[in-house]
Amino acid sequence: MATAQINGIELFYEDSDPTNEGGKPVVFWNHGAGGNHMSWWQQVPAFRDTYRCIAIDHRGFGRSLDTTGEGVAKFIDDLEALVDHLGVERLSIVAQSMGGRASLGYAVRHPERVRALVMADTWGFFDWPEQQERARSMQPAVTTPLVHRALAEHYQQANPAMTFLYRQIQGLNPPREGSPVSAPGAPTIDQVRGCSVPTLCLVGSDDGVTPPPLIKALADELPNAQYVEVPGAGHSVYFEQPQRFNELVGDFLAKHQ
Repeated sequence: MATAQINGIELFYEDSDPTNEGGKPVVFWNHGAGGNHMSWWQQVPAFRDTYRCIAIDHRGFGRSLDTTGEGVAKFIDDLEALVDHLGVERLSIVAQSMGGRASLGYAVRHPERVRALVMADTWGFFDWPEQQERARSMQPAVTTPLVHRALAEHYQQANPAMTFLYRQIQGLNPPREGSPVSAPGAPTIDQVRGCSVPTLCLVGSDDGVTPPPLIKALADELPNAQYVEVPGAGHSVYFEQPQRFNELVGDFLAKHQ
């Protein structure tokens, strides 16, 4: 566990192999708004023997306090600065929901440095008016907190202990104001269309937060994307079906190392 002085804050991250003497491929794990670096507890142990896994706390989440008040507008810059701080030349990125903003934004800025990108239950929330309108039409105003919608209803009913754990992980985040996806600074649709990084667009069939048509729309715009829909999963495939998630992500990363 470590922190780095990044863009005016102390950004927290966990590095499974800081020395990386064996030269393992590097994978960054970028969490969603319902989590932090601990969200990946079912992934990092499964991948760390093969990859150097770096799980971060976005500013305003976990142990990364947003002392400058810039919030999500700095996510891409933060990831960029941390990669450089760690001296990582090439990497793969696995993003969940909100984490897709920084991840896709970084891939657009530095396609030559990104081996592979996994966009799980996320379209990146970038500057794409048509997609934003599509999302509004599919998601009428809701008052239920995201942490209660991020798991499929049937999963919550069948797995009360795991549902409790999910909410406890989210509860460790500091309070924040405003929408986690409403700040400026994301790429445009034309920039995304020009990003040739191999991308896995993965979504749960029962995702009510970012429904499958939104993720399929992203995959259709990217020049080198694969779309996979996981039956029976909600907005958090990585948490609800970790074995299937790990298989899909593991196979995809292995093809692009």
